[in-house]
Amino acid sequence: MTRGGHGLARVAVVVRAGAAPLWWLGAVAAGTGVLVPGLTGRRIGVLAGAALFLVAAAVVAYGGRGRYRAPVRQAVRASRHDVLQDRAVTVRNWRRAHRWWLLLAFLAALGSAFAAPATGGLLLAGCGVGLWLKAAWIGRLEQDGEALLWVRVDWLRAGAGRPAGKRVKAYRTTGIAAGDAAPGGSRRRVAAAA
Repeated sequence: MTRGGHGLARVAVVVRAGAAPLWWLGAVAAGTGVLVPGLTGRRIGVLAGAALFLVAAAVVAYGGRGRYRAPVRQAVRASRHDVLQDRAVTVRNWRRAHRWWLLLAFLAALGSAFAAPATGGLLLAGCGVGLWLKAAWIGRLEQDGEALLWVRVDWLRAGAGRPAGKRVKAYRTTGIAAGDAAPGGSRRRVAAAA
């Protein structure tokens, strides 16, 4: 980076980075939790977990959308001195910075099975689904505006975390084909050579 350039991470990739770990840890915790009878019994635990799954997915997917829209209105075009961070690097940074929180959430979900089987695991999995849905919504914003949204890496808490946090004043934008991630943060599919 030279002459005022910044490292930029894709907003949708940062949001999506936690989806897979939360989903898989939640699924494992729920599957293990079903094996424990628990205080409430399996049927009540699974039904309560299913309700929490839906609520968590909706709250995570729809919560805070205004905080994401505000920096979009202030967005400026990325300069040629800005460095676009690879998708894999952004995902790795997020997961490293949150590994202890993920472990604690997993252990809490496992422990909750002794009270209500599968409930904590389904709650965790619902949060993962909510992040996927939020990333997909950001992808639709990007497609509608025909511009990818990027956030300065130094504005992300602990080098990884909150693309709509208080430190984020505005996003940077690039053309829709920039970087190695598609709108919404998924891996960009490369067309097969004819």
